[in-house]
Parts: sequence; structure tokens; C-alpha cells
Amino acid sequence: MIYVDERRRDGRMVDLQQRAKSLGVGVTSTDGEQLRGLAGEAPHQGVVAVAGELEHAVSFDDVLNRIDATTLLLLLDGVTDPRNLGACLRVADAASVSAVIVPRDRSAALNPAALKAAAGAAETVSLIAVINLARAMDDLRDVGVRLVGAAGEATQSLYELDLTGPLAWALGAEDTGLRRLTRERCDVLARIPLAGHVESLNVSVATGICLFESKRQRGAS
Repeated sequence: MIYVDERRRDGRMVDLQQRAKSLGVGVTSTDGEQLRGLAGEAPHQGVVAVAGELEHAVSFDDVLNRIDATTLLLLLDGVTDPRNLGACLRVADAASVSAVIVPRDRSAALNPAALKAAAGAAETVSLIAVINLARAMDDLRDVGVRLVGAAGEATQSLYELDLTGPLAWALGAEDTGLRRLTRERCDVLARIPLAGHVESLNVSVATGICLFESKRQRGAS
């Protein structure tokens, strides 16, 4: 069900309502007060959708059972900003990542801010929360996945590495980076060479660079 501001009658709103109805989604006109109540702190721009919680059928065991030469995974360690989580999901979708894996207790939730930043990718990319990220990394290595951690102090550039085959990139939050146990589980650490004056990149930007270099090496279009 979507709720729309009864005062808005512009072309975009009319088109949205027509598309919703064609997909079998109910449309209800309401006032600004009810929209604010439905949206909470999220900006609604005249439209609020009410839907069930997103569910992905893929579990971590499913990921382990489906490893092949094309597998590309993203591990996010301590990314607690929901906008960064959403942006990483968006990049992961664009790079054909098999799943995004996060620690259950050290990750942002898929709240409205994350969903907005994901721009629809939260519905297409499996986000899997595990109790222990380090143990999950051990399990991935046991089934043949190479673990590459992004770290600014690494001696090797990501452009020097072979990023083909079953692979998982591990990235941490911009301020703290990878935790010690996560770092120790990585088979190799790699840095993104920075030519300017900044010392680090936003985690979603770094994720895009790492994933798309992997994609380039794999020859994917």
C-alpha cells in the first residue's frame, strides 16, 4: 500500500499512482499529518509506502554451498552508518556481488535511511548477518574463497593482485578500518593508491573501487 499527499496532482504523482495500480499496489490519498506519522523521521516527499519487512531466502549456509569460480562477496566490518550500508548495497548490486555479509552486532540496520541510499538494491542483494564474522571468514576459506582485506597501510596495491576466482572483499568503517580478528583472517591486505591529499575514502567509494577492479579482471561486462 502507498499513501500519497492528496494535495499533489503533478505529473510525477499521477504517473506514480498509475504505475502502482498497474502492479496491483493499493493507493490511498491522505493528508500531510498522516504522512508525517507514517514516515517518522524519514522525509516522505509526499509519498509513503507501507510494506512487510524485506526477507532474503539466501542464508550463509546457502552461500557456502554455492561457491564457484564466479563468486564475489562483500564483507562489511563495523559499518554502522545506515547511509553507508545502503550505498555499499547499491555498489554491490552494480558489481553482481553474490551476497553482502555483516556482523549481527556491529552493523547498521536496514532502516529508512539505508533503504533510501540503497536505491532498490536492498531488494536485489542478499544481506546476511552472522553472529561471528571471523568464524564466517574461516568457513569461507574452507570452501575455497580467497579473503582480501582493504587496508590503507597494506604494502600491495589492489591493482597488483589477482582478483579472479572465488573472492571476498573485507572492508571496515572509514574511521576504524578492519578489526584485528577480521584483519588476521584475510589472506592478503591491499590498499587503494591515493594520489591526492586525503588519507582515506568513504567506505562505499572504496567498495566500488575494489569490486569493480575485481569485475574488470574477471572480464565481466
